[in-house]
Amino acid sequence: MLEQLKYNSIRNKLSKEKRVQIINALVEGNSLRATARMRDVAFNTVLKFLPQIGKACEEFQDKAFRNLPC
Repeated sequence: MLEQLKYNSIRNKLSKEKRVQIINALVEGNSLRATARMRDVAFNTVLKFLPQIGKACEEFQDKAFRNLPC
């Protein structure tokens, strides 16, 4: 248990600013590799961040687009 706590506290986490930069780069149409190079993060970091972005977008759209008068 103690080893797991040490690992979790050492693990790198993206700052909010860095996450926003990554999302902006992807929205602008940059590739995953180009985004990783431009934002100075690992390619796998960008790749693993994509499902989190998708989940957040899904939750937003699920709440925002209800009862539309179409």
